[in-house]
Order: sequence, then structure tokens, then C-alpha cells
Amino acid sequence: MQAKTKPTVTEPPVKKRWSMDIWLIAILILAAFLYGWNIWQAGNANDYYTAAIVSMTKSWHNFWYGAFDPAGFITVDKPPVALWFMAISAKIFGVHGWSVVLPSILFGIGSVYLLYAMVKRPFGAWAGRLAALIMTLTPIVVADSRTNNMDATLVYFLLLATDCLFIAIAKKKPWLVIVSFALIGVAFNIKMLQAFMILPALILFYWLASSATWPKRLLTLGGAAVACAVFTLAWPLQVDSTNAADRPYIGSSQTNSVMELAFGYNGTERLLGQSTGTGGAFGAGMTGKTNSQQEGMPGSMGTTKSGTTTKKSTGKTTTTQGQMPGGGNPPSGTPKGENPPTGAKGQNPPGQAANGTATNKTTTKGSTTVTANGATTGQTAEGGFPGGTPPTGNRKGGFGGSNRRGRTGGGGGAFNIGTVGVFRIFQTELGPQISWLLPTALIGFVSAFAYYFDRKRKWWQLTLQQKHLGYWLAWLVPVGGFFSIASFFHPYYTIMLAPPIAALGGIGLYTMFKQFSGSWKKWTTYLLPLAIAATVALQAWYLTLYYTIAPWLLIIAGLVVIAGLLATRLRRFRKTMVGATLITILAAPGFWSLTPTLAAESAGIPTAGPDLLSQGGNASGGIGSGSVNSDMLKYLEKHQGSAKYLFATSNASTAAPYIIKSGKAVMAIGGFNGTDPTLTLKQFKALVKKGEIKYYYSSGRAGNSTITTWIEKVGKKVSSSKYSSGSTKTTNQRSFGGGMPGGMGDSGTLYQLSPSDVK
Repeated sequence: MQAKTKPTVTEPPVKKRWSMDIWLIAILILAAFLYGWNIWQAGNANDYYTAAIVSMTKSWHNFWYGAFDPAGFITVDKPPVALWFMAISAKIFGVHGWSVVLPSILFGIGSVYLLYAMVKRPFGAWAGRLAALIMTLTPIVVADSRTNNMDATLVYFLLLATDCLFIAIAKKKPWLVIVSFALIGVAFNIKMLQAFMILPALILFYWLASSATWPKRLLTLGGAAVACAVFTLAWPLQVDSTNAADRPYIGSSQTNSVMELAFGYNGTERLLGQSTGTGGAFGAGMTGKTNSQQEGMPGSMGTTKSGTTTKKSTGKTTTTQGQMPGGGNPPSGTPKGENPPTGAKGQNPPGQAANGTATNKTTTKGSTTVTANGATTGQTAEGGFPGGTPPTGNRKGGFGGSNRRGRTGGGGGAFNIGTVGVFRIFQTELGPQISWLLPTALIGFVSAFAYYFDRKRKWWQLTLQQKHLGYWLAWLVPVGGFFSIASFFHPYYTIMLAPPIAALGGIGLYTMFKQFSGSWKKWTTYLLPLAIAATVALQAWYLTLYYTIAPWLLIIAGLVVIAGLLATRLRRFRKTMVGATLITILAAPGFWSLTPTLAAESAGIPTAGPDLLSQGGNASGGIGSGSVNSDMLKYLEKHQGSAKYLFATSNASTAAPYIIKSGKAVMAIGGFNGTDPTLTLKQFKALVKKGEIKYYYSSGRAGNSTITTWIEKVGKKVSSSKYSSGSTKTTNQRSFGGGMPGGMGDSGTLYQLSPSDVK
């Protein structure tokens, strides 16, 4: 008899179960807390973009073009993609500070997750977790994710494009390469040429990492280039090809063209220095050039302790050459001998006149400040401290003191970008926002590149991990190089450096800990102590800007950690020392990252640092303080009649808070800077004659001098007694970290215009 054989049973393949990464969840919760806590106190966030969001919710026409005002007269100075997300959020939840900031918060959290996923695939979970943690605790990432500026959205789309490319290489799907480059085109319509800064890294990585033949690689790159071009140019060409009468004027352009805006104001000028629209909101701009369309800036514009703005001075100014108000030196990021602005986007520094000179002398009487011509500002002797005494919270002394005298915000001002040079991003103007862990990232790259070296290969045959490391370095170096030499950017733009620093830092820490347990004869064994020492030294230097004791405590902690690592290198306490190492190098940047959250900051010039805590709480009011004269607003609404515009004014900074408050159209004739050539005098007269413009509010800021002169000649001044209830009623929101006065409170002059004025 034949033995019965048991039938073979084929077990179904085991399905890979989704596993929850507790560490990642904790990091994402931390990110959500840092980016979102206290955001309900955001006020108007960045007034300029919030006004646009209000307008974009009014009509599809405004939504498509990114119109600044409800009438669709002019656009903001950026493409509308990021604003589309914010406008959708505002349409769903209503226009609030938190609702317009919500997309940035979500994109910030999404960026942390994307970075984790991208690093985890080739390097493992712990490298991904460390990279995500470093990204979360990067101070400028926190500050940028708490505002309605475009940067958090831009970084998310750049990381999404990177992730698509990584997946395309891993799974050999050429169509994902095309999607990746198409996303770069979308990112262009978020913040224009800034999106193209990582294109060299994408192209290099694809060429090195793809296993396809050279002809197929060239074909795929050709298709990707076409996709990038299509998604880049679709919106700009549609806008530029539309009759100018059927669309808004392109804000901050000189020729009413998106392409000119992209390659001019938002392109070459960022590298070479501002050359258009100078003499307006930026005073002499970043190049010191002047503009004939100068209406005049307030002589003295300080910020009180409560955050309200002081009235302007009309007295003569005295020149203090080579010195900023308060005895400080001008930022070194501009050419020698010029008058660089250090205030918020679109404003001369507090206490500085439009020509860059110091303002008229002031004296104090009781709790108010009196200008040379006798005008009372209502400013305390300590408030708005250019020319005065800084608040005590800004004095160095003890653990909690500070020596940031005469500087505002954790970043030292909107254009305080340091000295041009290779080490600019390490300098104190930019470093405390982005560079806390840059030494760890750079040394970490060396460690990881050596760790993943395959001796069986030729030296030029890179492993997959080495190619990924090369990508992050190819992102870091060109972008860092741009910030080292560029003339016209804000410190918060350095968020572009956060992903590569976080990725290289996380991967490097992982490999350095692995290498540290090796033989003393291997040079890689010493990289971890070297990275800790270099990182702690840099962080201690940054801490000396504010504190006396804290830097020494950090240095002592660093020495103890290094000694502990050496003592327990091959023993059971290694895990404890790993935790101690991470706490030591992440404590200082972690505290810096916490300051925008504790201060409820949501500023147009986002920044991080202890100054936020000493300056009071609400950092909202982006380009302006959000000041609205409520009595004047009521008067205008009552007497607007059939006029299309509530009133006209020279610039967006003055108009923005009134648009937000009333939801009505306010014409910003000169756009953001006040110098956009949107209208000729003849065209303006035609609008007055048709009854579309009935009132003009002169805030004392830059504008079209021809139009202003005509208005002052024929217009009828409206006495403030007609709308003032006796006590000044202004809606103010505190602005620091580079904020500036917006609606100007009671300092301006209201003119009534009539069709009969047009001859």
C-alpha cells in the first residue's frame, strides 16, 4: 500500500500591518501645540494678506487674481495659491485671525510628517524621528507656521515634490517624476522664484539615483521640464494676457505684469537689492535709492509698551550720520554709507525719517513724549525705545536678562540680515532663527556619508543612502549660498534651510551614535563629541545675546554629556546618555521655538526669541498695527453714498485694517510700497468725476505725489471734529517682530472730493 501523502497547504501571504509610531505621534502633537496654541489671539495676523483674504471671499474674480481690495483694484505682491487655501478656510469658518492662519499650521505639521517619511525609508525610523523633531523645534519654522505668510505653504509643497521624486526612484515610476516637477510649478505660484531654489537638487538626485538608461532619463527629465513649465506659467500667462481693464493691477510690479513681478521685485532684486518701489514703504529700500514719489514719512514712529503707535512729528529732522536712532549702528547687510531700513516690511525704522535720518528731538512730560514742535505722542519714556531706554526685559543680567538693546523682535528687525559672507547664516542676526543645529547637520553629513560607504564598490559608485544625503546637501548649499550674498530678504525666509538641516541632523545623529561605539582607531568615533562640542559652543554664543548664566550652564552640560558618553561608551547607560545628549543640544532651540507660542505671535515679520516674551503678548498686526479710527470709519460708511470705494489712500498698509474691519473696498493707489504706478492723475480724476471716489485719506506715507498734490489743492479737508466723539477711538493691535503702523490712528488727514473738483 502506498502511504498517503498530506496535501501541501499554501498559507496566504502575511499582510503587512500598519503600526503606530508612538514617537512620531508625540512629535506631531508637539508640532501642533507649538504651531497652533494661542493662535486664537492672532488678531489680524499679517494685515496685508488678511485684507486680501477678506476680498477673495467676496467674489471668484478676486479669488482667482488674489485681489487686495474687494473692488479688485490691485493684487498683493505674491501669486495667489497659498492665499487660495486661506480664503477657503475663511469662507468655511469666517474671517478670523485663527482661520486665515489655520492652513499654515496644517502645512507646518504636514511638513514635519513628510520629512519623517522621507528620512525613514532609506535610513530607518530613528533617523526619521530625529529629523522630524529637529524640524519641529526649529524656531523660524514655528514662527512661520503661526502666520498667514506663504512660507510654511511653500516648504510643504517643496517637500511634497521631493517625496514624489523619492518614491518615483524607489518604485521606478517615471510619471511621479513628472508630478514632482509639476509641484515645483505650483510652488512657483506660491512664492515665485524661491521655489526654483531646489530644482538643481531634484535634477541631480534623479540623474544619480535613477536606474533607467540615459536616453530614458533624458526623456523623463524632458517631460518633467514641460510639466514644470506648464504649471509655472499657466496662471501668470493667463493674467498677463488678460486685458488690464478686466483684472486688478499686479501689485509691486512696475509694468502691471506678473512675469515682471516674478523676475524683478520677487526675483533678481532679492539677490541684487531692491531697485523698484524704493522710497516708499521701505524708505530708501535695501539699496539706498530714492524715489521721486515720496509723500513723506512720519517724523517719529515709535511703539509704546502697550503696542499702540505714536503720532507723527512734523518738525525738522536732525541728521545723525552713520547711526541709527538710539545710538545703535545700522545693519551691515546693506552697502556702507546707505540708510538701511530695519523696521517691518514696508516701513522706515521706528524713530527714523523717510530719508534715513534720525528724527527730531523729543522730551518727556510725565507719561507722554513731546516732539520738538510740541506734538504729544502719548508714549511712555520707555516705550518704542529707539532714542529712549529699552524695557528692562531687554537688559542683560542674570538668567533672564537681555542685551538686545535697540533691537526689536527675536530676529532684530525685518531687514537685519547680517553681513554678506560665507558665515552669514551663523551670525547673530539670522543664526538664532535657523542655525542652532547647523554644526550637527554638517558634521552629521560627513558621519552618515562614511557610515553608508560600501567598500565593495568603486569610490564613485554611491549607495542609495549616500545619494539621499547628497540631495539634502544639494538643497542646503545653494540655498545657504543665496542667503550668504543676497541683499533683499527677510530673516524668516531662512525657513528654506530648515528641511535639509533637520534631515542631515537627524540622520547624522543616528549614524554618529552608531559609530561612537567603534574602535578608537577609527576617526568616525570622534565625530559625535566633536558635533556636540561645536553645537554647544554655537548655541552658547547665541545665548550670550540675552543671558549671562545660561550660556555657562549649557557649556557645563555639554562637557558633562561628552564626559558621560566617553565613560559609558560600551556600557549599559548608553541609552541614558543618548537622551542626555539630545536634551542638551535641543534645549536652547526648543526654548526659542516656544517663545512665539507663549507670546501668541502671528506677525507679518515672524520671528522667535526672548524679546517676544518681554514685549507683551500679542504679536499680531503684520505689515501694520491694524489701527483703525473707528469714528472716522463710521463717518465714511455713513457718507459713502454710491461711491465704489469707501475711501482711497496711498498705500496698502493704511488701507488693510479698514478693509478687514469694514469688508468694504478701500483703494490703495500705490499698492504695498505706495509707489506702484497704478494710476495717472488723469485716470484718478476720471474716477472722482464718475463719483467712484469720494474721500481720500492722507496718512503721511509715501504715495503718488502728483495725485496727492492735486488732492491737497482742490480737496476739502474734513475736520476731525465732524467724526470725533471727543476721545480718540482707535482699534489697535500690538505689532512687534518687525510690525509697523498701519492705519496711522488719528495722524492723517481726510479729504472730501467732488466731481465738481475735476476741471
